[in-house]
Amino acid sequence: MFRRVLLPILLACCFLPTVRAQEVMELTLQQTIDHARRYSTDAQSARHSFRSSYWNYRYYRANYLPNLSLSSTPYLDRAINKVTQSDGSVKFVEQNLLSTDLTLSLTQNVTWTGGTFFVETSAQRLDLFSDNSHSYQTSPVNIGYQQSLFGYNSLKWNRRIEPVRYREARKKYAETLELVAAAATQKFFDLATAQSNYETACTNYANADTLYMYARGRYDIGTISENEMLQLELNKLTEETNRMNARIEVDNAMQELRSYLGIQQDVELHVNISDFVPQFQIDLDEALLLASQNSPDIDNMQLRRLESESAVAQARANAGLKADIYLRFGLTQTSDRWREAWRNPMDQQYVSLSISLPILDWGRGKGQVRVAKSNRDLVKTQVEQDKTDFDLNIRKLVKQFNLQARRVHIAARTDTTARRRAEVARRLYLLGQSTVLDLNASISEKDSARRAYLTALYDYWSLYYTLRSLTLYDFGRGREVEYDLEEVRGFFGGS
Repeated sequence: MFRRVLLPILLACCFLPTVRAQEVMELTLQQTIDHARRYSTDAQSARHSFRSSYWNYRYYRANYLPNLSLSSTPYLDRAINKVTQSDGSVKFVEQNLLSTDLTLSLTQNVTWTGGTFFVETSAQRLDLFSDNSHSYQTSPVNIGYQQSLFGYNSLKWNRRIEPVRYREARKKYAETLELVAAAATQKFFDLATAQSNYETACTNYANADTLYMYARGRYDIGTISENEMLQLELNKLTEETNRMNARIEVDNAMQELRSYLGIQQDVELHVNISDFVPQFQIDLDEALLLASQNSPDIDNMQLRRLESESAVAQARANAGLKADIYLRFGLTQTSDRWREAWRNPMDQQYVSLSISLPILDWGRGKGQVRVAKSNRDLVKTQVEQDKTDFDLNIRKLVKQFNLQARRVHIAARTDTTARRRAEVARRLYLLGQSTVLDLNASISEKDSARRAYLTALYDYWSLYYTLRSLTLYDFGRGREVEYDLEEVRGFFGGS
């Protein structure tokens, strides 16, 4: 027996110097969450998504601010063109000219009407190469306004929709980081469970090996039956298989966590589990109020309603009378000399009104309006159902969370008691006062109690971060969940 025990030890010592020591990274749950919020793919995708929403919002805001632009459309025309003469006749005339112009314009959109007000100044030079002459035409100032009289006012609707969309994006970013914490918690406890199972498997194998060698000695002197000795040998082989399987589960769980945290180095991860869980209760009414105020889902429901109403307004505008008005008043002058083209300008006015009224469209416009209204009513029904489901989910999660701390306490007590019972059963068996069936039952209960305790811990923290994601509120500290959005923009370099 001594040789059988000593030989594996000597072999292990011979091969030990050839094994390269792997770096070990110790992680607590909070460290895992912090690392995931910073480096995980989900967190980085959330930052990119918020950054896109931020610049879309900036683009929307810019539509309501004055816009100053400089434009020019020079062209060269050398061709034979049809030209109307002063007496009304038409002739083909060879033309060789160069036109150059420059326009400086200031525009301002008008939200409540959907039109555009503009002020501009421009100058144009025309060079006729055929007779080597040139002339200037200037407009020192032009003031104008244009809009659709009965059309869809996108400026008005965007002013209602886009702030809600951006508010949803800000809350969505915070919610995503809380969901990242929940996902990191799951992978953390997957590894914790795998490591616990491996440690348990190693302990069970060592105990099974000891009991088997002890049983062989008792069998040799005839104090136990061959069936009992074979049962213990079977236990040993089973525990050896469990140990190998547990090691594979550890490697898989470790790879999953390493990949999620964005750790590229081949390091050995070891998670440290804290038995402490905060002891507090969540008020259901407070949770419902916070969720209705802070959840991006509520903003998304409002956004869907507004977009459906906007679609109805657009369908109505497209189906009915269309009228566009364009007004421009200003000064203009022309001369062969640059300075003279700016002196004594003359008045100029331009007014146009275009009208379009569908007379026979075979119900096309009316059908579009009815489709839009039907979609609006459908969205309204869906939103009401989503709000009901949202409130029911909050109620369910709060009730589960308020019981979970007690469940963790009971599971911890059960784990401690089951380990003590397994140790007592092992000692009683060694003293010959217990059967192998009682021993196996105590080991199975011990392993199940440990897994149940880790599951209870995971359920607590999963519920905790899920409720944080829905309410954007830290109930443990009594304050709202906040993230520095300026830091998010700086994370990518520039604002």
